[in-house]
Amino acid sequence: MRVLGIDPGLTRCGLGVVEGSVGRPLTLVDVNVIRTSSDLPVPERLVTIERGVDAWLDEHRPDAVAVERVFARSDVSTVMGTAQASGIAMVCAARRGLPIALHTPSEVKAAVSGNGRADKTQVGAMVARILRLEAVPRPADAADALALAITHIWRGGAQARIDAAVAAAGRSRR
Repeated sequence: MRVLGIDPGLTRCGLGVVEGSVGRPLTLVDVNVIRTSSDLPVPERLVTIERGVDAWLDEHRPDAVAVERVFARSDVSTVMGTAQASGIAMVCAARRGLPIALHTPSEVKAAVSGNGRADKTQVGAMVARILRLEAVPRPADAADALALAITHIWRGGAQARIDAAVAAAGRSRR
């Protein structure tokens, strides 16, 4: 399974592609960050994000997309930008008919580190260890995107196999 993880943000939108399956070593395919300038109007920034996500979907052809579920923070402007970038990412994937999963930050932290309250340093270190990288991907948005992809393979990918098995069992009873 190949998963594109997206850590949405209006200034930095992390993108990471991981390939593998539960019980097998995972492989880093690519990682990067789409950056937009706060000097630009929000619609232009969203178009930049859309073009970047579309290009990654075209280049890497993932089987699924995992996006960080937006959660409330104290700064409403930060939440709005994150939500807007998240919506753009989901639309890009939906246009292609790709399965989209939303994972909460605490779910991702727990999946990769065993601790739902892990800090960014811990998550980055575990991403590097899981993917057998020499260094932690930078900036943190890049490591977070990879953590989302890893979480989806480990959790979402397993659920997809269960759903497929249940559907196949239902068809065989007919």
